[in-house]
Amino acid sequence: MELWIIFSKLIIILFLSFSYVQSETGNLAWIVLSILVYISINITVYLVQSEKVKIGIHLVSMTLIFIFFREVNSLFILLLPNNIYELTWPFFGKKWLLLVVGLMPVLIVPLQQASYSLVALFCFVVYFMSIHFSKRLLSYENTLDKMRVDMQRLSKSLHENKEYIRQSEYTYRLEERNRISQQIHDSIGHSMTGALIQMEAAKTLVAIDQTKAVELLQNAINISKEGIEDIRITLKNMKPPSEQIGLQRLKLFIEEFSIQHQLRMPFVYKGNIDLITPIQWKIITENITEALTNSLKYSGASEISIDFQVLNKLVRVEVRDNGKGIGSGKVVKGLGIVGMEERTASIKGTIIVDGTNGFSVTTLLPIA
Repeated sequence: MELWIIFSKLIIILFLSFSYVQSETGNLAWIVLSILVYISINITVYLVQSEKVKIGIHLVSMTLIFIFFREVNSLFILLLPNNIYELTWPFFGKKWLLLVVGLMPVLIVPLQQASYSLVALFCFVVYFMSIHFSKRLLSYENTLDKMRVDMQRLSKSLHENKEYIRQSEYTYRLEERNRISQQIHDSIGHSMTGALIQMEAAKTLVAIDQTKAVELLQNAINISKEGIEDIRITLKNMKPPSEQIGLQRLKLFIEEFSIQHQLRMPFVYKGNIDLITPIQWKIITENITEALTNSLKYSGASEISIDFQVLNKLVRVEVRDNGKGIGSGKVVKGLGIVGMEERTASIKGTIIVDGTNGFSVTTLLPIA
């Protein structure tokens, strides 16, 4: 704001100097001295912090303007409006009244009435605009500070949530380890203990009663078999099926890719996912990753859809974007597409590439 006011004062001083040169009067030294005194006093206004001192400086400046007006040159009255506005602006709620106050010296100034009125109007507009934009700038700064505080709060909350998730995962792992340990103790441990007791008894009876010893050994064998079966069932229940691992990993990858690159990525899957083998999951995941990377680099798409179907004889996975495609031109196969074809061909599959409607890459894998 202060820069605009200083700028308006400078314009008026330049106008005053130009008018003096055109008038060819002979008191150049007094004109220069008066301008320097005025500039020195008004610069002081912006160097002090006390409002009372500023008011005093403005009153001194206005008094000197009237003295210069009467004793040096009548054009010095043009410097008055700025000081009036700076002095009285805080005391007027309706700012148009301030313009009336700034124009009042016209009634007592016999000379320069037209010039003074224009300068008063010009200074009012400059002052009003500077105040208005200063308020807007202050509002923007306050909004920015609020946003900064909100970002810090959200960042802290995110950090706390991550820490909570990490602690939750750690607690879950401890609980799962405790559950497995208890399960092994309750079922497998008891079975092994029972078998060991039976074998110790058979060892004692082998020289006395071989028939009874053989019976105890057979019981120990049966108990051991049951224990081994319990171990197998426990491990099977603990280990998620490979198709579930593959599907969940794929969903997670697609979700992360969508968020990271701000893309819509609808994902549809149909059919019996259990039929897909681990090696097929590996190739499907690698082909989808390569196709998504190519779409991101070259297509300029805003949406990439993934259609995953398990049919009677084959698995069909299509990655299609809504980008520019290649029209009716021939698809130039780069290292990415060639790599997909080689991977897919290693398990007797096929890659189909189409660039007529956006760009799509379809992976076809046979079901054994």
